[in-house]
Amino acid sequence: MDLTDKLLAAIDADREHAVARLVEWLRIPSVSAQPAHAADCVRAAEWVRDQLIGLGFEASLRQTPKHPVVVAHHPGPGGDAPHLLYYGHYDVQPADPLELWTSPPFEPVLVDGPHGKRVVARGAVDDKGQTLMWIEALRAWRNVAGGPPCAITAVIEGEEEIGSANLGPFLAANRDELKADVAVISDTGMWDVTTPALSTRLRGMCYMQLDLKAANRDLHSGMYGGSALNPLNLITRILGQLHDAQGRIQLPGFYDGVAETSAAQRAAWQALGFSEHDFLGAIGLSVPVGETDRSALERLWARPTADINGIWGGYTGPGSKTVIPSEAHAKVSFRLVPGQDHAKVFESFKAFVQARLPADAQASFQVFSASPGIEVPADSRFIRAAQAALAEEYGKPAAMIGCGGSIPVVSSLKDILGLDTVLMGFGLEDDQVHSPNEKFDLCCFHGGTRSHARLLAKLAVTG
Repeated sequence: MDLTDKLLAAIDADREHAVARLVEWLRIPSVSAQPAHAADCVRAAEWVRDQLIGLGFEASLRQTPKHPVVVAHHPGPGGDAPHLLYYGHYDVQPADPLELWTSPPFEPVLVDGPHGKRVVARGAVDDKGQTLMWIEALRAWRNVAGGPPCAITAVIEGEEEIGSANLGPFLAANRDELKADVAVISDTGMWDVTTPALSTRLRGMCYMQLDLKAANRDLHSGMYGGSALNPLNLITRILGQLHDAQGRIQLPGFYDGVAETSAAQRAAWQALGFSEHDFLGAIGLSVPVGETDRSALERLWARPTADINGIWGGYTGPGSKTVIPSEAHAKVSFRLVPGQDHAKVFESFKAFVQARLPADAQASFQVFSASPGIEVPADSRFIRAAQAALAEEYGKPAAMIGCGGSIPVVSSLKDILGLDTVLMGFGLEDDQVHSPNEKFDLCCFHGGTRSHARLLAKLAVTG
């Protein structure tokens, strides 16, 4: 039995204990957005710090203006072995609406699914489960070989779900300590449950709030209707003009810098056999939206979007209250692709709104997060090692895919530390990320752990 076989056997033998550790971590309600859970965020950070210390790492909590960052180091064997920086996050989204959960969000349960058991809890796949995969792979290396075959740095933050505002300054302040050859992140997905994937494209984000104000108080809609400006009418009218009938976004200069998808890339995506009918059918929809002249995967992975994420104002309680509200509010996000400047997009949105404001209306804007779209090199030795590891684990080549979501740290790692990233994720489409009943299939958790162990073996050979 060679070393890799011994590692995989150790992971298989420890499978139940690995799940128990995941359940223990998931019980900590580390909701970074809610001040009431600040102490829980510290507990979640301490939990993962202690796990890494137990694996022979030098690990500590580093304070930031909000939630701590866990930093851990292992020197590895020395010599020419590469230095990997693993990234993850211990914070999770709020669990609301609680009434839609089939079990309490921070009381993990194992339930049957079409692919075997799955764990249901907030943070199961995003990102505690996916972070714990590479920690469990490191555990196997510790138990079988005495330690990892490469130098390892781990950075696990607690603010990813609220925009990672403090991570960039932290990376910059600790640039020398965090030097490495490549970053490895598991916070993306597989193509399907039997087909692994490496993500090479991520959309960026510009997320903001628009606040409109008109009269100095709420007004009786009978006494003032037909004369006084209604901010809710105005905000819906303005935001309703964001797209034309063909789905193109109408901000001036919005598509500046957006490159056309190459014919080779379109052909590769077409070969994946993606069914938009099935994709939408799983969520109760049947008719796609977006740019009408683009294919489904091009719209999801290579084209920018504009969405209203929330809108409110006036009276929304039970029964009726006939008012013209004095204020209206909306949260708006733009998913961006490589080549777009998020600062220019914000300024263009401001100009778009202000050009449509009548007298007596005042607009203010807040930016909550902004990050560029990312395309990572698909031909590095690290990607080749990941392709080989995944092909051996799953018996087929990894799909090279895009991701419609945003992982801002990928940009920060490149801009601040000069690191490219291997995005090797194991989530599935139906994991209900950010939704009630978030889950992680245990076959994906286990396969991801084995794949990370294989990746380390490949890099030990190719390093």
